[in-house]
Amino acid sequence: MESLGTFLKSRRDRVKPAEIGLRTYGATRRVPGLRREELAQLAGVSAGYYTRLEQGQAETASEQVLDALARVLRLDEIERVHLHNLARQRSALGLREPRPETPHPRVLALLESLDEATPAIVLGRRGDVLAWNRTGHALIAEHIDFHAPREPTRRPSVPRMFFLDPLTRDLYRNWEELAHVHVAYLRLTAGRYPTDARLAELIGELSMRSDDFARMWAAGEVADCTVGNMRLRHPTVGAASVTYQVWLQPDSPDHRLEIYTPDDSGSADALRLLTLHHRPDAEGHDPAGRPHLAGPARP
Repeated sequence: MESLGTFLKSRRDRVKPAEIGLRTYGATRRVPGLRREELAQLAGVSAGYYTRLEQGQAETASEQVLDALARVLRLDEIERVHLHNLARQRSALGLREPRPETPHPRVLALLESLDEATPAIVLGRRGDVLAWNRTGHALIAEHIDFHAPREPTRRPSVPRMFFLDPLTRDLYRNWEELAHVHVAYLRLTAGRYPTDARLAELIGELSMRSDDFARMWAAGEVADCTVGNMRLRHPTVGAASVTYQVWLQPDSPDHRLEIYTPDDSGSADALRLLTLHHRPDAEGHDPAGRPHLAGPARP
């Protein structure tokens, strides 16, 4: 997991003095970005206080101080939120085993109401698939057991699939771009839930087993994940380009309903073919004997 000091230092190193009007007079600098004293002065706090803050020795920081630091460090809105999340952490809390995630019945009802021509999945806070419709499963994980989301211990992990599953990596023509998004969103989530033992285990596992993940995590990117493009080389329907859109759920803000729509007529044809390929029979089962929706039973 990431500490407030680590994040502050990474963003301090990123800011070039000339970009914010500081004159260096040609002097050789031993740091790539701002010095602690420079950042403290520009943010209106003492150098000693900022040093304690970065070293984890200060008890807390007010919202005003954090906003001043965010302004000098030129953080965007998501990075500013992440900064505030990290400042609320308490290292003494330690990690805790979270309860199994269960999607809200209204989310499952919305997923079930979508036409099968619209691929969709429900994701938990750590990127676990909590539920998906047949076409959503066929689009992103055709090689994985459709029933896996029903059991918490077997739920597919999208971050694990991205970095540890060769078939998933081959699916995306813009894998590098999407992988950066997954890592940046995991960092944002880690700031929100610093005591989640499963999340810490996931980040540690990916850091140890994937050089690509370790490289991207070390870059310190943080971002939300709400909309974007996926360029696919699908094993069943071939090339397709789709847009993913994330619908946040007021009843369960940790969970995200992700919907995929075609970007062009060729991709629309590909999704139609995928829907036909997995169309259920008269009894509501597809050729592999799978029901309409995989996920916890909806009351």
